[in-house]
Amino acid sequence: MSETIALVGCKSPAQEAEYLHILSAAMPEEHLAPFRTMGPAERTAARIAVVANPDPAEVAALPGLVWVQSLWAGVEKLVGAFDRPLPIVRLADREMARTMAEAVLAWTYYLQRDMPAYARQQRDRVWRPHAYRKPSDTTVGLLGLGALGTAAADRLVGAGFRVVGWSRTPKAVAGLDTVHGADGLTAMLGRSDILVCLVPLTAETRGLVNAARLAALKPGAALINFARGPIVVTEDLVAALDSGQLAHAVLDVFDVEPLPAESALWGHPGVTVLPHVSGPTDMDSAAATVATNIRAYRRTGRPPSGVDAARGY
Repeated sequence: MSETIALVGCKSPAQEAEYLHILSAAMPEEHLAPFRTMGPAERTAARIAVVANPDPAEVAALPGLVWVQSLWAGVEKLVGAFDRPLPIVRLADREMARTMAEAVLAWTYYLQRDMPAYARQQRDRVWRPHAYRKPSDTTVGLLGLGALGTAAADRLVGAGFRVVGWSRTPKAVAGLDTVHGADGLTAMLGRSDILVCLVPLTAETRGLVNAARLAALKPGAALINFARGPIVVTEDLVAALDSGQLAHAVLDVFDVEPLPAESALWGHPGVTVLPHVSGPTDMDSAAATVATNIRAYRRTGRPPSGVDAARGY
């Protein structure tokens, strides 16, 4: 039997038991154990860690690691957290991309069909239809053209929306209008009725959506943030909502999660709060991806391609 694979970072005993069961079923030839139950010898011998938003200190307590497999697409807590190069492999899973694209389309429809306005009218007992706006008359700006962004773009284009995709460097996507860099971002914002954030959190994207960029949007535009909370400057977002520059924001991610009960975002009339549910990990699908990666490593001795530490994703 090979050395123990460490499972690190589950948020509860129930989640830990579920993940351990599904992962073990996907690769019965491997021995997995929760980090907390591993003795010193097991921790030293471990060459692979499978992690779910872990405390980097626990990962660092596995001195023999050769690579880390994340069960999340976001790995910002781990990039640059160790005193030695350690390949960190993001979860590249088709089911996660499908689920995220589904959420982007659903909440884009929510905004395009004026659902926030109708919800307010119901509370106030107001009967007032709003003029219908076609998807083809609605431009969606996509911040990020990775696996999640391109999947979302495909669903949006298929539903008839005009879509402009932005990436840090040039990227061609079949059937999609794409822009890049600082100038491309400014141009995209000026065209966007709805801005969707799907970029990873890096040093470059932290605070990317600030007062100046919110002001560059069309007046009355809307925002969907399904990426990471710190990409949007919360104070600037609230100011844009209060001024009417921004009509509504659908937020699934926040600077602090769970969102504190005292946060003003809970009660803001221009904000829809979601509990980080836009792109949940499907463990059956994720376990199959992880098992494939680990079997390839056992066969070749080479870890899968990991995060570019300089870019942060």
